[in-house]
Amino acid sequence: MSTRRPRAASSPSTPSSPARRQAEDQPLIEDIRLLGRILGDVIREQEGTATFELVEKIRTLSVAFRRDADPSADRALKQLLKGLSAAETVRVIRAFTYFSHLANLAEDRHQIRRRSEAERADEAIEGSLEVALARIRKAGVTPAQVAQSLAHSYLSPVLTAHPTEVQRKSILDAERGIALLLTQRDEIRARQALFAGRKDALTPRELAENEAQMRTRVTQLWQTRLLRFTKLTVADEIENALSYYEATFLREIPRVYAALEQALGQQDIAPFFRMGQWIGGDRDGNPNVTAETLDYALRRQCELALRHYLTEVHYLGGELSLSAALVDVSPEMQALADASPDPNEHRLDEPYRRALTGVYARLAATLQQLTGGVAARHAVAPQNPYPDAQSFLADLRVIEDSLREKHGAALLDQRLRPLIRAVEVFGFHLATVDLRQSSDKHEAVVADLLKVARIEPSYASLAEDAKQTLLIRLLEDARPLRVPDGAYQPLTASELAIFAQARLSHARYGRAAIRHYIISHTETVSDLLEALLLQKEVGLMRGTLNEDAVCDLIVVPLFETIEDLRNAAPIVRAFYALPGIDALVRRSGAEQDVMLGYSDSNKDGGIFTSNWELYRAGMALVKLFDEMNAGREDRIRLRMFHGRGGTVGRGGGPSYQAILAQPPGTVRGQLRLTEQGEVIGSKYANREIGRRNLETLVAATLEATFLAPAKAPPAAFMHTAEVLSRASMAAYRALVYETPGFVDYFFGSTPIREIAELNIGSRPASRNPQRNIEDLRAVPWSFSWGQCRLTINGWYGFGSAVARFLEGDDGKVPATERKERIALLQRMYAQWPFFRTLLSNMDMVLAKSDLQLATRYAELVGDRKLRQKVFGMIDAEWHRTSEALTLITGEKQRLAGNAEMQRSVRHRFPYIDPLHHLQVELMRRFRSGEGGERVQRGIHLSINGVAAGLRNTG
Repeated sequence: MSTRRPRAASSPSTPSSPARRQAEDQPLIEDIRLLGRILGDVIREQEGTATFELVEKIRTLSVAFRRDADPSADRALKQLLKGLSAAETVRVIRAFTYFSHLANLAEDRHQIRRRSEAERADEAIEGSLEVALARIRKAGVTPAQVAQSLAHSYLSPVLTAHPTEVQRKSILDAERGIALLLTQRDEIRARQALFAGRKDALTPRELAENEAQMRTRVTQLWQTRLLRFTKLTVADEIENALSYYEATFLREIPRVYAALEQALGQQDIAPFFRMGQWIGGDRDGNPNVTAETLDYALRRQCELALRHYLTEVHYLGGELSLSAALVDVSPEMQALADASPDPNEHRLDEPYRRALTGVYARLAATLQQLTGGVAARHAVAPQNPYPDAQSFLADLRVIEDSLREKHGAALLDQRLRPLIRAVEVFGFHLATVDLRQSSDKHEAVVADLLKVARIEPSYASLAEDAKQTLLIRLLEDARPLRVPDGAYQPLTASELAIFAQARLSHARYGRAAIRHYIISHTETVSDLLEALLLQKEVGLMRGTLNEDAVCDLIVVPLFETIEDLRNAAPIVRAFYALPGIDALVRRSGAEQDVMLGYSDSNKDGGIFTSNWELYRAGMALVKLFDEMNAGREDRIRLRMFHGRGGTVGRGGGPSYQAILAQPPGTVRGQLRLTEQGEVIGSKYANREIGRRNLETLVAATLEATFLAPAKAPPAAFMHTAEVLSRASMAAYRALVYETPGFVDYFFGSTPIREIAELNIGSRPASRNPQRNIEDLRAVPWSFSWGQCRLTINGWYGFGSAVARFLEGDDGKVPATERKERIALLQRMYAQWPFFRTLLSNMDMVLAKSDLQLATRYAELVGDRKLRQKVFGMIDAEWHRTSEALTLITGEKQRLAGNAEMQRSVRHRFPYIDPLHHLQVELMRRFRSGEGGERVQRGIHLSINGVAAGLRNTG
């Protein structure tokens, strides 16, 4: 294992000469040109030369507006766009949108290409398992110790559905086809290099055929609807998520395990890495999620897993054609073969095939029993279904052990071991589905139950202490609350049906199918007790709290706002101080997840304060659980669940750096994090990129577990961060919540109204129809700012905070002290991963923002004074923040340390700009009543194109 200095090959951070960068980027440039040329040819063929020339003219003017801030180009572009018909506008928007999609594919291919080149050159790559394990080994940790730690670890990315996921599955499938053709084109070029200097008649034909197939796929894209005609249902979202399991997770997660085992010298690794899912179980604000959708989600997940296993068992049977006349088998293997119902006399001397025929029959029967599905192949009739995944796994282990014992070890790695690992990880449930609901809904259900039972007529009006006392008494009572034939509210019936379905799902698919019950807006201890009481009501909690109770679902508080984050540790401490709670958790598996919300805390207090309060909450929770576990062997494992979104403003940004920037002690092998919006597609639609991202999650978790500093950052760092946080939050709230007319500016200058009408999610964009920031969901809030290229949620307030810190409240800080304060900020950036990662993310957001384009959106605000006031505040803060980053980091240019992002901005953004110009023009028409359905469709297409181009807007 190499100990050489790592280089981030997939995200180069070291400066290089322009000539070298040009050479490195040349394959990307060629791919973009090829795809752009093919798209242009398709547009000419499908829409005519006039449309193609119109697209080119708009592109040229847009580039001049961006590159030169040319006023004449600005005027010409506005005039041209105003003169376009609705039909012309839609065609142009489709052209630039598809170019964004194709550019993404070219960038993905180049990322894989650069990573492969680095690996072939034996370069250490930041974020790889190799580098992580080399560092861990250098720290004195042995492979056996790593394996032992992983046996108690739990790492899980959790896919969620949010109303910014704009991609249709039909588009994703076509784009996967183009991505495969780009890969094949590289392979053709590689073979061509072998014939350098010699005659090669085959390569030109292969390249021409490859290009012809690309043209076919691009034509398919052009003739395929980008938008849905109807709003997504929960079932649609479930199917979309499952496509990533088929494309990536089912095959690539076993490969990550295999790479880890190889890097650890073939140490046996316990199944610590699992997938999670919110889709089908997340009811918070989504009335479309019911017991029926939960049942559908788990049934479809089970079907996908079982069909994968059936396929692999089928192919395994074809490969294990070993004859008993040539090899021996273990007694257990022989018994498995003899138990098979396979009557085929041609396989009498083939024990492995006979055994696998029986395994297939059992799996087919399992599929039919659990999902109603029918297997594709039947050598014998489905029979004797497996009672659980462990029974299926036991049969596979028998085959594995026999092959290993009887000179067949070489046959294990290709298919059997990946299948075994898949069964360990995915079971019959595929992914753990979380249940989530808002605390106020639980309160209403409990109040209804108590009122009908005549225990308490007005539970919701009780003081918190009285609620806790009553709930504890009920949890110590073995009797249920429900009255037969009682007249309950529809919400009560619906919520209890979800809990009942969870219990049924445990019986059908195993306990791993549903493990977590998340309580949104956790503000009091009673919010947690209510979830326990509802579990008790359906049998998910058994026994009584004061004696022998055990609970099937981990009750997970979700702290979302700034105030909630500050109260996180006190609430959890008070919960565990109640009689019986600590013992209940230890009896029930000794695990406690705590979820921290990035999106709402950001909308509440701005980027810096959100991240700082998340950091402080993590430290306080670790301290609490260390105190609770002191001197005990049955330690409760604290697991932080990070509700990260796609944008930096919602906790996004590079996962590797984000994990390493967590407070000391908050990982310890335990981590869950959400994957949302367009990030799911950009990370996992491509199998190779998907595997690299999964590997990076594992590598970061290992480093954070074994190499994290044991001590908290210096007191001076913590104090300064607190000072910056207070000033940053004050500046942010002064804009968003205290500036008169800001709500009007937001609704006027961003496409928030149009986003709410776009069929891109099953959940409403707002918690209620009122026009106020507080009730707007954080996801469309962030999405809207990304569309207009201001992204204030990713940077606003930091510039003012730094200025105030350096100048003092009265602006009279002496020059020498100011220099000392600057030096302190620079030390924080150099030495503190939390601060460095946060500033790096702000740097990326500022680089993606565009004040010139944002002025176009500001023009949509009718009140000129309001427009000038609010945009003036944003413009001034943007420059303050940019100057602060330059002062602290020493980099005058944004993205100076991120060559990959620089490349992306350079190659892609000039082609996104026209979409913004077109979007603004269509929004102007639509809001003034000039356009109908076609104009609205054009706006929605532009939203899709901008989201695809920016990639992490969700």
